[in-house]
Amino acid sequence: MNLKKYRDIAVVILALAVPFWFLRASMRDPKTVSGPDRLIVTIATPIQHFAAMLAHGLSNLWGDYAYLVDVKQDNARLASDNARLRERVHKLESLEEENHRLKRLLDLKTNLRADAMSAQVIGKNTNDFFRVIRVTLDRESRDIGPNLPVLSPDGVVGTTVKSAGDTVDVRLVVDAGSGVDVIVQRTGARGFVRGTGDDSKYLCNVEYFQRTDEVEVGDVLVTSGVGRRFPRGLPVGTVTQVEKRDFGMYQKVLAAPAVDFSRLEEVLIVTSPPTDEPQAARNAPGSVPGTGAARAPGGAPSKN
Repeated sequence: MNLKKYRDIAVVILALAVPFWFLRASMRDPKTVSGPDRLIVTIATPIQHFAAMLAHGLSNLWGDYAYLVDVKQDNARLASDNARLRERVHKLESLEEENHRLKRLLDLKTNLRADAMSAQVIGKNTNDFFRVIRVTLDRESRDIGPNLPVLSPDGVVGTTVKSAGDTVDVRLVVDAGSGVDVIVQRTGARGFVRGTGDDSKYLCNVEYFQRTDEVEVGDVLVTSGVGRRFPRGLPVGTVTQVEKRDFGMYQKVLAAPAVDFSRLEEVLIVTSPPTDEPQAARNAPGSVPGTGAARAPGGAPSKN
């Protein structure tokens, strides 16, 4: 038992004395180092060198670890900032697109020189029989009756069908029950656009183009202004097919509408005829005397 006690005391003394002698030897001037001290320095030098390298390596390893932790945190923060900025850019782009649409709508309303009311598209019904959209007015109005022109900055949308409060149903120009008197913008040839009612395509038949009328694929059809319902010169569609028949008075012409109904969001409902419509439009050839309503080339009054 006493031997174990003395052994523990000896170990403690050595544990304290050895570092002391190593430190003492390393702090002395090399020129004055004695034999025992030189031996201690010789033994301690590689140990100190190894310990210094180990400490340096551990320090670098810890520094790299701390650096990687900081980099990971920075990457997470940058990724969060990037996602937030992308979302903000998307919102700004959406607002810019909306402002562009509303500016075009405002320009159209200003250039119409007629009373008009803006509305937002809230629903669509494009089944086999009807091509109708539903819009909600910016404010409730009692002036929205049937057969009023509905326009967008791209051109003619259709006509109103019925209204209830601030909600209005609009018949599109591609509906089989619609009709718009048009002229070819390039040549002035006059025709009448009716919707095909096709359940798979947005197309219109253009009736009453005579065989001698100059009509080509790509020609733009605009409102004639006859009948004073639709303002003159608004795009209605673009000719996509022309078939000159070997017999009969008229050509077979198909047209695509000027308005992309799948992306339509805002419209204008014209509640009064244009105030600057020339008197000649009312008395134009083909109009019904006393009413200002247009008469289609075939003899029947136009729906325009």
